[in-house]
Amino acid sequence: MRRFSWFNATALTLGFVFLYLPMVILVIYSFNASKLVTVWAGFSTRWYGELMRNEAFLDAALVTLKVGIVSSTLATVLGTMGAYVMIRAGRFTGRTLFSGMIYAPLVMPEVITGLSLLLLFIGIGLDRGIVTIILAHTTFSMCYVSVVVSSRLVSFDRSLEEAALDLGASPFEAFRLVTLPIIAPAVISGWLLAFTLSLDDLVIASFTAGPSSTTLPIKIFSAVRLGVSPEINALSTIMISIVTVGVIGASLVSKRAAVKRQEEERAAVRT
Repeated sequence: MRRFSWFNATALTLGFVFLYLPMVILVIYSFNASKLVTVWAGFSTRWYGELMRNEAFLDAALVTLKVGIVSSTLATVLGTMGAYVMIRAGRFTGRTLFSGMIYAPLVMPEVITGLSLLLLFIGIGLDRGIVTIILAHTTFSMCYVSVVVSSRLVSFDRSLEEAALDLGASPFEAFRLVTLPIIAPAVISGWLLAFTLSLDDLVIASFTAGPSSTTLPIKIFSAVRLGVSPEINALSTIMISIVTVGVIGASLVSKRAAVKRQEEERAAVRT
């Protein structure tokens, strides 16, 4: 077994410093009393109050949440259906084209995706707004859901479905009562991944958004071009806090589920 050398410790420390030191500095300066983000003038929560009164940021955040929830839900449904067809349908005419169309957004540059969707919406006469952003985010995030769900379906024990079918369940009932509960963690992971991608997207949303449908990344990017304000630091700190709480909560839930599963397995062995 290899020892943890000083070189490895130093490389790991430098890596963590490179990744997280800018975030720490951002959080610290979000409590800066000065309007200048590079000059410390004392501790203050003034900019959090200013942020709560900034209607432009609040409206953009509301639009982002609406788009994220709806698009991630649609992407999860469509991505799960696509993964199920690719894994369970076997070989069929057009399978290669079907799988290529699903996985294409994984390797397609976002600029090309955004531009092609913009031309499509213009061609069919669909005005840009929340609907077009939802369609665009669903298009590029469903492939990620398909990858996650497909990896779970590959290792799924099909004898469980066959047993349900032998007991009189229809194929849909077998999927709803047996398959879906077992692959639920992968489906939830796909939804969370799609939601995160939607919240983070700037390029595709900038092509498909309209004047009255500005998302939070677009609003932040537009504000930063005029100079970084303490309100942006406060907003970024809130987002970092939400992500941190979500990650810690998910880790605790997963750990409790694993412990409960181990206890059930031990109880089954004893009986």
